Amino acid sequence: MSTTTERPRVSLRQFWTDLPAPGRWLLSTVAVQTLGRGLTLPFTVIYIHELRGISLSTAGTLLALIAGVALAVTGPGGALTDRIGARRMLVAGTSAQLVGCIVLAFATTVPVFVVGFVLLGFNFGVSWPAFNALIASVVTGPLRQQYFGVNFALVNLGIGVGGIVGGVFVDVHEPLTFTLIFLADAVSMLVPIGLLLGPLRHVHGRAERPADAATVGYLDLLRRPPVLWLTFVTFLCTFIGYGQIESGFPAFSRQVGGVSTGTIGLAFAVNTVVIVAMQFAVLKLVTGRRRTRVLLVMVAVWLTSWIVLSAAGLRPSTLAATVAVVGFMAVFGFGEIFMQIAIPAITNDMADDHIRGRANAVNAGAFQGGAILGPIVSGILLDRGLGAVFIGAMLAGLLVMAAGILALERHLTPVENGVTSG
Repeated sequence: MSTTTERPRVSLRQFWTDLPAPGRWLLSTVAVQTLGRGLTLPFTVIYIHELRGISLSTAGTLLALIAGVALAVTGPGGALTDRIGARRMLVAGTSAQLVGCIVLAFATTVPVFVVGFVLLGFNFGVSWPAFNALIASVVTGPLRQQYFGVNFALVNLGIGVGGIVGGVFVDVHEPLTFTLIFLADAVSMLVPIGLLLGPLRHVHGRAERPADAATVGYLDLLRRPPVLWLTFVTFLCTFIGYGQIESGFPAFSRQVGGVSTGTIGLAFAVNTVVIVAMQFAVLKLVTGRRRTRVLLVMVAVWLTSWIVLSAAGLRPSTLAATVAVVGFMAVFGFGEIFMQIAIPAITNDMADDHIRGRANAVNAGAFQGGAILGPIVSGILLDRGLGAVFIGAMLAGLLVMAAGILALERHLTPVENGVTSG
């Protein structure tokens, strides 16, 4: 018997037509929801260090606290998602984020920052598995991978627009400007809360466990080789990628590259433009191809990005440094597209419906682990003037990641790896 492989056709119009109504609601408000996050994301470490007089090491630890709390609640959050439904968990998490942003808006001391970041960490810990589970419950088949890709582009659109506005608005000589952007972040949380309590109030995102299905715990999931390798790869993706974007990248850019906050805001904006402009083209290119090979492309792109950023330290406070900082975020953003298409799709295609919350919680836990270690490492290294060591650690981590991706590939089925067979 012969087997043929056919790559599905992808078009934005067909994608939108095929989406069920709940999927359209979720997607249509993403950019607005994330606008507030974009206002604060590039400037949080600057706010803590330069305006509140807290050291970079402590600032990095405070940012890592978000991930630490998220890691602690991710496991229970995933189990509760499977038990009471994704929608309820999202309402609880988003409400905590709203209160946390208000606390951070007026924080001046480490203990108050701790309270705010604990609330943010709770949201990130419970919302990630819940949100992915909710998507997977309403969007199925090849459409699911496309959804994760388009959703990522819209998330970055909101963050990027917020970064542009924040870069123009915030002033390190005017603490009130930072207070206002955190309050705006809090207000933006009203959008998802209204959506979940209104048009999506009947979508619970929960599947009953089949009578003949065995009970599956977190240790059972981690004993599965593909889950274990995917967890390892996700951890490294975060440590090298998102764990540095909020802490290591802006700190390196300011302390080593000597660039302005406006340049950092511009870099986030360029990152967004790249992601939004290239997302669907990349999605067309990779649909039907091995997701692990897509991740290897990401590794190559990220290696390039960190080398570009290292150039900012060669001629600090110059146009060359500015170009290097902005160029890093452009190249890095292109790599992000490949990661966000592949990893959520692999995670949800490996999981049965009734354990989807826990499967996404395992992946979220790996993400939080990288987000814990990333800011701590960058804060320690950059506080001691070890910018070159910081860049070297990122490059070495990417080589280890490539080896992990190849190991993951050996344990995935063709369907889990995104190969369409017929």
